[in-house]
Amino acid sequence: MVAALIGFLSGLLVILTIGILKRLNKPIIYGLILSGIGFLYVGFTWMNTRALFVNCIQAVFFLFLAYFGIKKNIYILIAGYFLHGSWDLLYNLFPNTNLIPPHYDLFCLSIDFTIGFYLFFIRSPLKHEI
Repeated sequence: MVAALIGFLSGLLVILTIGILKRLNKPIIYGLILSGIGFLYVGFTWMNTRALFVNCIQAVFFLFLAYFGIKKNIYILIAGYFLHGSWDLLYNLFPNTNLIPPHYDLFCLSIDFTIGFYLFFIRSPLKHEI
């Protein structure tokens, strides 16, 4: 539970930091974050070929979700955060989950869902500018 709380607070810190920096193109920043978090799993699993392959596929998937979310529709970007949070939760069903740090799933899931809820419920995605 501590990992989820730290993830939630980290998500709020990310949101506040991005909000303070007024000149940033916020959809691009949130897209970069989404694409980056997909590649964290690759760094954890590079010693296991099978896990590395699966995680490379998911990382590229989230990279494209982030790209199309920035270019086409902000709802794609929002869906990407919720899908990545779901990935964090479902990752425990794969073999070799011991490659990931303990409680990382709860930590990352809570960041993803915090940002996803913020973008969907607090900010108006219809304006496209977050």
